[in-house]
Amino acid sequence: MKQAFLNHIAQKKLFGSKEKILLAVSGGMDSMVMLSLFRECSIDFSVAHANFQLRGDESEGDEKFAKTYCQELSVPFFSKKFETKEYAARHHLSIQMAARELRYTWFDELLSEHHFDFVVTAHHANDSIETTLLNLTRGAGLEGLDGITSKNEKVIRPLLFATRGQIENYAKENKILWREDRSNATDDYPRNFIRHHVVPKLKELNPSLENSLRESTEKISGAVELMALGIKHWREKFETKKDEQILFDKKGLEQFDHAENVLWNLIKGYGFNFDQCGQAAKAFYGQAGKKFFSEKFELIVDREHLIICPRPARREFYVGEGVILIQKNQTEARLGNLILEIEEGEKTELKNNPSVAQLDAAKLQFPLRWRKWKPGDYFYPLGMVNKKKLSDFFIDQKISLADKKNITILESGNEIVWVVGLRIDERYKIALDTKSTVLCRLSIVG
Repeated sequence: MKQAFLNHIAQKKLFGSKEKILLAVSGGMDSMVMLSLFRECSIDFSVAHANFQLRGDESEGDEKFAKTYCQELSVPFFSKKFETKEYAARHHLSIQMAARELRYTWFDELLSEHHFDFVVTAHHANDSIETTLLNLTRGAGLEGLDGITSKNEKVIRPLLFATRGQIENYAKENKILWREDRSNATDDYPRNFIRHHVVPKLKELNPSLENSLRESTEKISGAVELMALGIKHWREKFETKKDEQILFDKKGLEQFDHAENVLWNLIKGYGFNFDQCGQAAKAFYGQAGKKFFSEKFELIVDREHLIICPRPARREFYVGEGVILIQKNQTEARLGNLILEIEEGEKTELKNNPSVAQLDAAKLQFPLRWRKWKPGDYFYPLGMVNKKKLSDFFIDQKISLADKKNITILESGNEIVWVVGLRIDERYKIALDTKSTVLCRLSIVG
């Protein structure tokens, strides 16, 4: 393990002998093994422990354990307590994202104040696999499938060569002490679900899953570098800028068999989704002037160019009062300046588009009810087995207070089937035995 650790550091050129290192240590098995390896290799380091105060006495115990351990070894130790739940609510973030922002902001402060060169985290091969699988389920592009990088500016991850099993064996063989985080045993978070249920099933197909996926992500990393270079060269030839406008020459896209995929890689940074890129590519030879909108930009299909420009200030979003009943065979409903187009038919393959919901018709009870959400509402988000309050779901999705008050829901009986424009309910998704569907498409007018 020690030699593999040193080889990984040398191969990836993570840091030099004279650089000042700060270890992020939670007190868990991974970070304590990392600390032990740094000591065994006689690498000088300091330790930072973030206390997110999410598990009461256990969080306090983790901090005390890490502090005592470092004091006994005469290792410089930094710790900080965070009001994580309050921060998450104030910034409309999930707890996980709030904790990430808090700790990395603090790490940056420590690096600046104490002149550290790098902060070191204990991410390992299984963490990278879980990240790849998570990104894949969320529809990521190529650059989202290369896992976790060994070095990202001031953050380095020297344990990515090792699997969770190898780290656990090393910890037991060397009698390394650590603290167990009980939240790791739950399925409350998507990453835990993948860890406990998806990866074990994949390992039944391929017992060497970690090695295989590590090779795959390394190959993808090389492809991502080549793709970035190709995009740079394409822009130099086919992209021009005029005032606040960015113009793409259509000729530069017509040469590709999958122009919509290429277009997405060019404009995703402006907030456009993949479905819009497909529609824009189909409109290349249609009537000029077709427009597509992201939150801050608009894409115009012109005669010879695709034009991206800042979007004019958005009009105030308004939803009328009351509840709208939608009868069977009704094709359209309106609530304020929202319109739902409803269509019954056979199930079809749909691209990921939150403005479209495809529901199992046999499970719906008409009339459907369309209304604004209210506190206490809950549903079973697609892909999850447990129910979730909408208020918590909005925090996870980072919905702003201004947008949250305008969100509507579609109900069947007394159950939410669709948080309109965001997520359908797991219970109403189409299945293998689904024969007919109800397709709902959201649009905004006015």
